Amino acid sequence: MTQIVLSRRHMMVGATSLAALALTGCATTQSRPKIAEHAPIAPQYLSMYGPVPDEKFPIPAARIDLLDAKFYRQMVANPTGERPGTVVVDTRNRFLYWTMDDGQAMRYGVGIGREGFAWGGRAKIAYKRKWPTWTPPSEMIDRQPELEIYRQGMEPGLENPLGARALYIFQDGKDTLYRLHGNMDVNSIGKAVSSGCVRLLFQDVIDLYQRVPDGSPILVVQ
Repeated sequence: MTQIVLSRRHMMVGATSLAALALTGCATTQSRPKIAEHAPIAPQYLSMYGPVPDEKFPIPAARIDLLDAKFYRQMVANPTGERPGTVVVDTRNRFLYWTMDDGQAMRYGVGIGREGFAWGGRAKIAYKRKWPTWTPPSEMIDRQPELEIYRQGMEPGLENPLGARALYIFQDGKDTLYRLHGNMDVNSIGKAVSSGCVRLLFQDVIDLYQRVPDGSPILVVQ
Protein backbone atom coordinates (compact mmCIF):
# COMPACT_ATOMS: atom_id res chain seq x y z
CA MET A 1 0.00 0.00 0.00
CA THR A 2 1.49 3.33 -1.05
CA GLN A 3 1.93 5.77 1.80
CA ILE A 4 2.02 9.55 1.81
CA VAL A 5 5.35 10.33 3.49
CA LEU A 6 6.24 13.72 4.98
CA SER A 7 10.01 14.14 5.29
CA ARG A 8 11.76 16.37 7.85
CA ARG A 9 12.47 18.84 5.03
CA HIS A 10 8.78 18.90 4.08
CA MET A 11 7.84 19.52 7.70
CA MET A 12 10.25 22.46 7.98
CA VAL A 13 9.12 23.97 4.70
CA GLY A 14 5.48 23.36 5.63
CA ALA A 15 5.78 25.10 8.97
CA THR A 16 7.46 28.08 7.31
CA SER A 17 4.75 28.20 4.67
CA LEU A 18 2.01 28.27 7.29
CA ALA A 19 3.58 31.22 9.04
CA ALA A 20 4.47 33.18 5.91
CA LEU A 21 1.20 32.68 4.09
CA ALA A 22 -1.32 32.88 6.91
CA LEU A 23 -2.59 36.27 5.74
CA THR A 24 -3.85 35.22 2.32
CA GLY A 25 -7.48 34.49 3.26
CA CYS A 26 -9.78 32.10 1.42
CA ALA A 27 -10.98 34.05 -1.62
CA THR A 28 -11.03 32.12 -4.86
CA THR A 29 -10.84 32.49 -8.59
CA GLN A 30 -13.66 31.11 -10.72
CA SER A 31 -12.96 28.34 -13.21
CA ARG A 32 -14.65 27.79 -16.52
CA PRO A 33 -17.08 24.86 -16.78
CA LYS A 34 -15.62 21.77 -18.38
CA ILE A 35 -17.55 18.57 -18.90
CA ALA A 36 -15.83 15.56 -17.35
CA GLU A 37 -15.95 12.40 -19.44
CA HIS A 38 -16.89 9.40 -17.34
CA ALA A 39 -19.36 6.54 -17.12
CA PRO A 40 -22.98 7.21 -16.15
CA ILE A 41 -23.21 8.38 -12.56
CA ALA A 42 -24.26 5.73 -10.05
CA PRO A 43 -27.48 6.44 -8.12
CA GLN A 44 -25.71 6.59 -4.75
CA TYR A 45 -23.58 9.50 -5.94
CA LEU A 46 -26.55 11.34 -7.37
CA SER A 47 -28.16 11.02 -3.94
CA MET A 48 -24.95 11.89 -2.09
CA TYR A 49 -24.58 15.13 -4.04
CA GLY A 50 -28.27 15.92 -4.35
CA PRO A 51 -30.00 19.03 -2.98
CA VAL A 52 -29.97 19.69 0.77
CA PRO A 53 -33.21 21.64 1.32
CA ASP A 54 -33.25 21.60 5.13
CA GLU A 55 -30.15 23.75 5.59
CA LYS A 56 -30.32 27.38 6.78
CA PHE A 57 -29.68 28.27 3.15
CA PRO A 58 -31.04 25.46 0.95
CA ILE A 59 -28.25 23.88 -1.05
CA PRO A 60 -28.78 22.89 -4.69
CA ALA A 61 -27.55 19.63 -6.13
CA ALA A 62 -23.87 19.66 -7.08
CA ARG A 63 -23.12 19.36 -10.80
CA ILE A 64 -21.03 16.25 -10.40
CA ASP A 65 -21.49 15.53 -14.11
CA LEU A 66 -18.79 18.22 -14.47
CA LEU A 67 -16.47 16.43 -12.05
CA ASP A 68 -14.02 13.58 -12.56
CA ALA A 69 -15.52 10.60 -10.72
CA LYS A 70 -12.32 9.97 -8.75
CA PHE A 71 -13.15 13.08 -6.72
CA TYR A 72 -16.49 11.73 -5.51
CA ARG A 73 -16.58 11.05 -1.77
CA GLN A 74 -15.74 7.40 -1.12
CA MET A 75 -14.36 4.96 1.45
CA VAL A 76 -10.85 3.75 0.58
CA ALA A 77 -7.94 1.90 2.18
CA ASN A 78 -6.03 4.45 4.26
CA PRO A 79 -2.88 5.38 2.24
CA THR A 80 -1.57 8.04 4.64
CA GLY A 81 0.16 6.10 7.41
CA GLU A 82 -1.57 8.40 9.93
CA ARG A 83 -3.49 7.11 12.94
CA PRO A 84 -7.31 7.13 12.98
CA GLY A 85 -8.88 10.51 13.68
CA THR A 86 -6.51 12.55 11.52
CA VAL A 87 -7.30 14.87 8.61
CA VAL A 88 -4.73 14.48 5.84
CA VAL A 89 -4.66 16.73 2.77
CA ASP A 90 -2.72 15.31 -0.17
CA THR A 91 -2.17 18.47 -2.19
CA ARG A 92 -0.43 16.73 -5.09
CA ASN A 93 -3.38 14.46 -5.82
CA ARG A 94 -6.10 16.87 -4.58
CA PHE A 95 -7.54 14.52 -1.97
CA LEU A 96 -8.48 14.97 1.66
CA TYR A 97 -8.61 11.89 3.91
CA TRP A 98 -10.35 11.41 7.24
CA THR A 99 -8.56 8.41 8.68
CA MET A 100 -10.69 5.76 10.37
CA ASP A 101 -10.40 2.44 12.17
CA ASP A 102 -9.61 -0.86 10.43
CA GLY A 103 -7.23 0.76 7.95
CA GLN A 104 -9.96 2.72 6.21
CA ALA A 105 -10.33 6.38 5.31
CA MET A 106 -13.06 8.59 3.89
CA ARG A 107 -11.65 10.35 0.84
CA TYR A 108 -12.90 13.66 -0.57
CA GLY A 109 -11.90 15.60 -3.65
CA VAL A 110 -10.63 19.09 -2.87
CA GLY A 111 -9.40 22.30 -4.44
CA ILE A 112 -6.20 23.73 -2.96
CA GLY A 113 -4.19 26.93 -2.89
CA ARG A 114 -2.85 28.11 -6.22
CA GLU A 115 0.90 28.48 -6.77
CA GLY A 116 2.27 31.14 -4.46
CA PHE A 117 -0.36 30.46 -1.82
CA ALA A 118 0.25 26.75 -1.19
CA TRP A 119 1.03 25.66 2.37
CA GLY A 120 1.62 22.56 4.42
CA GLY A 121 2.60 21.10 7.76
CA ARG A 122 0.99 19.78 10.94
CA ALA A 123 -1.64 21.68 12.88
CA LYS A 124 -5.03 21.15 14.57
CA ILE A 125 -8.67 21.73 13.76
CA ALA A 126 -9.30 24.13 16.65
CA TYR A 127 -13.04 24.53 16.09
CA LYS A 128 -15.79 24.42 13.45
CA ARG A 129 -18.64 26.68 12.36
CA LYS A 130 -21.87 26.22 10.45
CA TRP A 131 -22.59 28.92 7.87
CA PRO A 132 -19.67 31.08 9.04
CA THR A 133 -19.02 34.76 8.47
CA TRP A 134 -16.07 35.45 6.17
CA THR A 135 -13.71 38.28 7.06
CA PRO A 136 -10.92 39.00 4.55
CA PRO A 137 -7.53 39.87 6.10
CA SER A 138 -6.38 43.48 5.76
CA GLU A 139 -3.60 42.38 3.40
CA MET A 140 -6.18 40.89 1.05
CA ILE A 141 -8.25 44.07 1.14
CA ASP A 142 -5.08 46.03 0.28
CA ARG A 143 -4.64 43.85 -2.81
CA GLN A 144 -8.35 43.87 -3.66
CA PRO A 145 -9.90 47.19 -2.52
CA GLU A 146 -13.32 46.06 -3.69
CA LEU A 147 -13.39 43.81 -0.60
CA GLU A 148 -13.41 46.84 1.72
CA ILE A 149 -17.18 46.42 2.18
CA TYR A 150 -16.45 43.09 3.92
CA ARG A 151 -13.83 44.40 6.37
CA GLN A 152 -16.22 43.73 9.25
CA GLY A 153 -17.30 40.42 7.75
CA MET A 154 -19.49 38.99 5.01
CA GLU A 155 -22.79 37.51 6.13
CA PRO A 156 -23.31 33.75 5.75
CA GLY A 157 -24.94 32.46 2.59
CA LEU A 158 -24.44 30.43 -0.55
CA GLU A 159 -22.13 33.09 -2.01
CA ASN A 160 -20.01 33.45 1.14
CA PRO A 161 -16.46 32.21 0.32
CA LEU A 162 -16.49 29.85 3.33
CA GLY A 163 -19.77 28.29 2.31
CA ALA A 164 -21.88 25.98 4.45
CA ARG A 165 -19.19 24.91 6.91
CA ALA A 166 -15.68 25.90 7.93
CA LEU A 167 -13.07 24.07 9.99
CA TYR A 168 -10.47 26.43 11.46
CA ILE A 169 -6.79 25.45 11.44
CA PHE A 170 -4.52 26.52 14.32
CA GLN A 171 -0.81 25.84 14.72
CA ASP A 172 0.91 26.15 18.12
CA GLY A 173 -2.26 27.75 19.49
CA LYS A 174 -2.37 30.47 16.83
CA ASP A 175 -4.92 30.92 14.06
CA THR A 176 -3.23 30.26 10.71
CA LEU A 177 -6.20 31.94 8.91
CA TYR A 178 -6.44 28.79 6.79
CA ARG A 179 -9.69 26.86 6.63
CA LEU A 180 -11.27 23.71 5.31
CA HIS A 181 -14.47 25.10 3.87
CA GLY A 182 -17.42 24.69 1.54
CA ASN A 183 -17.62 25.63 -2.10
CA MET A 184 -20.21 25.50 -4.89
CA ASP A 185 -17.81 25.68 -7.85
CA VAL A 186 -17.55 22.05 -8.92
CA ASN A 187 -14.90 22.92 -11.50
CA SER A 188 -12.51 24.07 -8.77
CA ILE A 189 -12.31 20.58 -7.26
CA GLY A 190 -9.09 18.90 -8.29
CA LYS A 191 -7.45 22.23 -9.07
CA ALA A 192 -5.21 24.81 -7.41
CA VAL A 193 -7.35 27.95 -7.39
CA SER A 194 -7.87 29.32 -3.88
CA SER A 195 -5.75 31.67 -1.80
CA GLY A 196 -4.40 28.91 0.40
CA CYS A 197 -7.54 27.35 1.89
CA VAL A 198 -8.76 23.82 1.14
CA ARG A 199 -12.22 23.73 -0.40
CA LEU A 200 -14.73 20.89 -0.63
CA LEU A 201 -18.15 20.68 -2.22
CA PHE A 202 -20.92 21.75 0.16
CA GLN A 203 -22.21 18.19 0.50
CA ASP A 204 -18.71 16.95 1.32
CA VAL A 205 -17.79 19.64 3.83
CA ILE A 206 -21.06 18.97 5.68
CA ASP A 207 -20.17 15.28 5.85
CA LEU A 208 -16.62 16.08 7.01
CA TYR A 209 -17.93 18.56 9.61
CA GLN A 210 -20.04 15.80 11.16
CA ARG A 211 -17.07 13.44 11.44
CA VAL A 212 -14.24 15.67 12.68
CA PRO A 213 -14.26 16.71 16.36
CA ASP A 214 -12.60 19.88 17.64
CA GLY A 215 -8.92 19.38 18.36
CA SER A 216 -8.35 16.80 15.61
CA PRO A 217 -4.86 16.79 14.10
CA ILE A 218 -4.41 17.82 10.49
CA LEU A 219 -1.47 17.13 8.19
CA VAL A 220 -1.16 18.94 4.87
CA VAL A 221 1.39 17.28 2.57
CA GLN A 222 2.86 19.51 -0.12
